[in-house]
Amino acid sequence: MQLSQPRPDPAQQRMSREEVIRESQRWLDLLSSPTLNEYQKRRVVQDTVDNFDDYFNRGFVDYRKSVTESDGYAAVEWAGRGDVIEDILGRRYLDCLGGFGIYSCGIRHPKIISAVRAQLERMPMSSQELLDPLRGALAQLLGEITPGDLQKCFFINNGTDAVEGAMKLARLYTGRSGFISCLGGFHGKSYGSLSLMGKAEYRVPFEPLLQDVYFVPFGDAGAVENELKKAQQVGFDVAAVMAEPVQGEAGAVVPPDDYWPRLREICSHYEVLLIADEVQTGLGRTGALWGVDHWDVAPDILCVGKAIGGGVMPLSAFISTPEIWKVLEKNPSIHSTTFGGNPLACAAGIAAINVVLEEDLPAKAAETGAYLLAEFEKLRQLFPDVWLEVRGKGLLIGLEFVDSEFGYAVAAGLFKRGVLVSGTLINAKTLRIEPALDFSRERCDEVLAKLKDTLTDLT
Repeated sequence: MQLSQPRPDPAQQRMSREEVIRESQRWLDLLSSPTLNEYQKRRVVQDTVDNFDDYFNRGFVDYRKSVTESDGYAAVEWAGRGDVIEDILGRRYLDCLGGFGIYSCGIRHPKIISAVRAQLERMPMSSQELLDPLRGALAQLLGEITPGDLQKCFFINNGTDAVEGAMKLARLYTGRSGFISCLGGFHGKSYGSLSLMGKAEYRVPFEPLLQDVYFVPFGDAGAVENELKKAQQVGFDVAAVMAEPVQGEAGAVVPPDDYWPRLREICSHYEVLLIADEVQTGLGRTGALWGVDHWDVAPDILCVGKAIGGGVMPLSAFISTPEIWKVLEKNPSIHSTTFGGNPLACAAGIAAINVVLEEDLPAKAAETGAYLLAEFEKLRQLFPDVWLEVRGKGLLIGLEFVDSEFGYAVAAGLFKRGVLVSGTLINAKTLRIEPALDFSRERCDEVLAKLKDTLTDLT
């Protein structure tokens, strides 16, 4: 059933002030209503599609499986808990995507929700002048659990901002401008972080970006050393090397075991900083608290995001040593933010750290990840012509298929069977498996059965 009421053309007829008030109140009433009738539910679906089309970005409507692969009505998310998302019409989806890594603690973890709700009743945002205690408390906790001498941090809202801050800090401390990044690397889409992006599709439309960025193959420490040798000989100045412990958007690409230890040695030898982008790998995702912990390496700067907000608030940070941080302390306002480290986000961050450690989520990710990797490989061997590789660490897993078209068909087939997965931004033929870190064995077996069913239908 489609709604029959005509749609005015927003380009020709704008709402009056009174109409805007009524429309906003209608949405507020929907949010506060414990139940919706069938007409209300279906109107929300239609309004959502129309609003994305007319006011947001039609490309999202054309692209999302929740529109293109749904029967009759688009899937509009409305509620979630743990590892299950429910759309407004009551259809349930097993979440193997985890919001691209934000739901490490699951959706609406009660301890994290409770902390944010308590802070909301007290003080929602910072005054910007008085000292806010939760910012200090979260900084202390991060300083205590991060590798090596990392201690001082700055809070912002998303991963790309953490990378931008790390880049500025590296330039400020070293007095140099250049960076070495990795092919296939993903560090965000703002101007500086995009300059370190390892895929032309996202870079070229915005060229020229930062010019003194040099790219090397991921996992090849020797290539990094060669770039630094050349830079030294010709007088290029390199501030830092940036890499992900495990490349996420490239498709859960795990480097050789000697890669990170060698990066540490090489950067120390050439006196450049080593930046670990842990936005996707941090806080247990790979089966260790930090991705670099697998190789017992301490970077000079670490970026964290996604999971640090507990799946409840946007939060990220970049963290460094007291020695490096001195350059920021000379002028604290040289790098600032309005909303970064706000009380609600810090309450969520404190609770997220508590949950990750108290529930030992890294160990659970390691155990469940090992099980899934082994079972996926067994399943892959039944479909070797279309399924090329299984790889990953912990619960950051990539399933690489023969091409992006087939990969999408697998994701669409799983969606129709009530399992959410997605391709990766850098390697579209690879599907990511990135569920909550306490994903149960029963859930794993459910995903495996539905994946086998999907592949059987497709082949």
